Amino acid sequence: MFNFGFAVEHLLGHVTHYQNLKQWVTPDTNVHPTWIPIKADKNDIWKYVPIVRSNWSLQSSLRARDAIQAVLRDQPLDALFLHTQSIALFASPFMQRIPTIISTDATPLNYDAVGRGYEHKVGGNALLERRKFLWNRSSYHAATALVTWCQWAKDSLVADYGVPAEKVTVISPGVDLEQWHFRQEQALDRPVRLLFVGGDFARKGGYALIEAFRTGLGSDCTLDIATKDPKIAQELSGLESVQVHLNLAANSPQLKRLYANADIFVFPTQADCYPIAVIEAMAAGLPVITTDVGAIREQVEAGVNGLLLPALDTGALITALSALVGDESKRRSMAIASRRLAEERFNGRRNYHKILTLMKDLTEEHTASKRLLAQNSLLTRP
Repeated sequence: MFNFGFAVEHLLGHVTHYQNLKQWVTPDTNVHPTWIPIKADKNDIWKYVPIVRSNWSLQSSLRARDAIQAVLRDQPLDALFLHTQSIALFASPFMQRIPTIISTDATPLNYDAVGRGYEHKVGGNALLERRKFLWNRSSYHAATALVTWCQWAKDSLVADYGVPAEKVTVISPGVDLEQWHFRQEQALDRPVRLLFVGGDFARKGGYALIEAFRTGLGSDCTLDIATKDPKIAQELSGLESVQVHLNLAANSPQLKRLYANADIFVFPTQADCYPIAVIEAMAAGLPVITTDVGAIREQVEAGVNGLLLPALDTGALITALSALVGDESKRRSMAIASRRLAEERFNGRRNYHKILTLMKDLTEEHTASKRLLAQNSLLTRP
């Protein structure tokens, strides 16, 4: 029996990743998992300490340290999984004695590259930025292994942080392909159904989509918007053919129903790394119209299962929507390609099994190493 700890940052799409990871780890009877969600809304001391309270990396890393220490007081852990590096800043003492994987969708320097859309300021105090870089680099090198969601993040770990390439494994997040497999039926007597899913409506390009929709697409389409912003429903209350769905939970039947009923997934995001919503759309067999930011080009193949547009280009969005709405044959071929690519790349059963296999291998290597050290110690005693 393996005792594994899973500490996962609970922000944005990482919540969905946590749920999917939990779904596929739990059935493994050889693993006793301890789940350690690191949440932003926890009412603890770190919510009030100056400097810490305004810095998510410090706050989440201190919470993770406290939570892991609490677990270790009750039981030993054979291996530790930390997602993302934001919660790993104070984990070096654990990593010295427990095989540890740091998992991430993007490095801090990756994040800086798309930071403007997150309202993330890059630069400023050069000394502080250098210390931040060195701290993250130290965490990466202290980890036993690293898992990245995409090649974009692995390339940054190797080129920017000096991590040996063989220490990094690319394992994409996945979904339950059976639960996300819907029969797409395009009725000829109804408008084309567009779907947008984004908790952060502005950053995900929601306003660009509304602007495009107002150009006349509304006569040929309907638009479903799933978001967390309560103001959006009021702002769009007068816009015909648009329905806003607030606070739908990850993997919920209501959310899946929207994907099942859609014809095109539209995601003109300004800033993203490797969005799980795109993975869900592909598993649902939807053509995807999105932007070429972060590592999205590792998900969507331009012209095959979707269209990749420049960010903040409403004209390009209007052109892409008009072309795909008016071409049912193209939509159908892209839908088939999306599902095929999802089966090849985003099979949750296979991908999360890879993480478990890596953790088991690291545990066995660590155990063998300790046994060898103990034997050598006995042989060298006088």
